[in-house]
Amino acid sequence: MRSPVVIDLFGSDIHGEARRIREHGPVGSIELPGGVRAWSIVGYQEAKLALADPRFSKDARRHWTDYAEGRVPSGFPLLDWALMRNIAGSYGEEHSRLRKLTLKAFTAHRVRSMRPSVEKAAAVLLDELDATSPGEVIDLRSAFAHPFPTQVICDLFGVTETAGSEMLTGTEINVDTNASPEERAARFQRWLAAIHAFVEVKRREPGDDLTSALIAARDGDGARLTDDEIVGTLHFMRAAGTVPPMNLLCNAVVQLLRNPAQLQLVREGRVPWSAVIEETARLEAPVAHLPFRFAVEDVELGGVTIAKGDPVLVNYAAIGRDPALHGETADVFDVMRAEKEHLSFGYGIHRCVGIPLAELEAEVALAALFERFPELDLAVEADAIEPQESFIMNGRRSVPLVLKPAASASA
Repeated sequence: MRSPVVIDLFGSDIHGEARRIREHGPVGSIELPGGVRAWSIVGYQEAKLALADPRFSKDARRHWTDYAEGRVPSGFPLLDWALMRNIAGSYGEEHSRLRKLTLKAFTAHRVRSMRPSVEKAAAVLLDELDATSPGEVIDLRSAFAHPFPTQVICDLFGVTETAGSEMLTGTEINVDTNASPEERAARFQRWLAAIHAFVEVKRREPGDDLTSALIAARDGDGARLTDDEIVGTLHFMRAAGTVPPMNLLCNAVVQLLRNPAQLQLVREGRVPWSAVIEETARLEAPVAHLPFRFAVEDVELGGVTIAKGDPVLVNYAAIGRDPALHGETADVFDVMRAEKEHLSFGYGIHRCVGIPLAELEAEVALAALFERFPELDLAVEADAIEPQESFIMNGRRSVPLVLKPAASASA
């Protein structure tokens, strides 16, 4: 039997690592920080089966054997992630209850009504970029791709500018798999205190926002979300609503600029932005290697037996590039690709509830960015752009760009 693939904390070569795991088969053995053993699902069909299989739980308290028996090492960097109480970390009836209550608050109407504020958030940031000197190098991530979804989440939650700084900075610690246990714990506690205080303010002064709607939501028996569940849900939606959209934007821009012929297809109206978004999500899944699921019983999958209580990670970065599904061109960016199947936004009962908002954000941001800066270009070679220091996320530390606004281009 092959030795497990030891996961690189820095995420230095996510796709290379995925290929090494695939050498084990569609489900491979991996080793996480602290020597924690787990399974990684890299096959599309196997992931689709697992994501819809009730024999896999996301409740670490109930179904992670090593945690229950005290064998998870102290300071394990993914423990806070695993133990947070929200729809992403629940199972069975508890998950159904939390998801129904969350969906009551996060409605399609609420997302549709956000388009003006999403467009405004993009325009304000692009105005700031427009004021930079000709030829000046800017970082797409810090100047646009991160603050843009962050502002959208602030608007969604009803966070004021003065209340948002501490509350909106804590969740990146969950995906920073290289941070020390002490740093992670301190940042998490600061964030937890800030978000509890924010929920109390919203309880006293409700508004037309998601937080107030979560506080007011009731199930069929009149029960509401507890404070811990509201905080956990906001935590999950904050994390899912900022870092993955940021990565999706950065990855899409890099792919388009390194493939100018495909960008031209979009400019000519032959390919919609939705096709760019889907192909980017397939090739460069914004979430690379998502923890956790736990086998509720022994499960046969992909030629291996996942034992009861074993932790499982879904390797979205590998799934979209599965050659069993996309053949020899699985690693090629192609907006004209007829079939762009991927699972990068999840599948089954845990499919991301925020997909419509993420798609709206990406479409608005990409269209506005390339319209405002038609000669946008990378300031470095694409291969020189360093990856985000995380094996959970698939993003970039920075994306250096040279801006060439439409006015200067035509002068």
